[in-house]
Amino acid sequence: MSEVAIVTGASQGLGRAIAAALLGAGYRVAVTDRDLGLAEDAAQALGGDADRLLPLALDVADKAAFEAARDAVLARWGRLEVAVGNAAVTLTTPVMRITPEEFDLVIRVNLRGCLFGGQVFGAHMARAGYGRLINIASLAGQNGGTASGAHYAASKAGILNMTKVFARELAPSGVTVNAIAPGPLDLPSVRAAVPPERLQTLVDTLIPVRQLGDADFVAATVVHLASRAAGFVTGAAWDINGGVFMR
Repeated sequence: MSEVAIVTGASQGLGRAIAAALLGAGYRVAVTDRDLGLAEDAAQALGGDADRLLPLALDVADKAAFEAARDAVLARWGRLEVAVGNAAVTLTTPVMRITPEEFDLVIRVNLRGCLFGGQVFGAHMARAGYGRLINIASLAGQNGGTASGAHYAASKAGILNMTKVFARELAPSGVTVNAIAPGPLDLPSVRAAVPPERLQTLVDTLIPVRQLGDADFVAATVVHLASRAAGFVTGAAWDINGGVFMR
């Protein structure tokens, strides 16, 4: 029987690419978004196969929503092996203009989503004796960001560190926890957030390979880390950033 994955923020962009890659690799996939209608639209765009796709509403700032999503997946398929934490608020407000309300929103959504996903999905996987948790972090969490806001960068740095905490906690139970830290990707959301002239300057002057990243490659990396063969990889951050950040 096919393994089961759940992807947060899967209605568009990188999240949808990840859901598509997992589906293509043979997983059954729960496609989630805070807006159930958007999750349903995404499931239809991915093929609409009710046997292999389950659209769910999931507000990642709400732990009870994670528990409800877990229960819905188990009620449908009876198992859950892979969870991908992708949902995030991405804002580019200059640091001196970030309001308290905006800061709290970004931190609340991005860090709560990582914490609750690790707690709820990780605990289930630990009880089952196997699982793969994969968090989508960011280059911004490593170098402070090239075009993103300070609150976004801070939240992604937190995700990188929380990934390590959960990796240590869950490793004895057969559950690995890893992060992927992409640089700027060629996605509509990136092009909408950064003015065209500034984006071209970033590509020409800050990215050594002189191109934006490929969301499908990031999605393929998720599939790689989700495999049973990836049991010796945990607590890691996989850098996919065109050479902006090297270590």
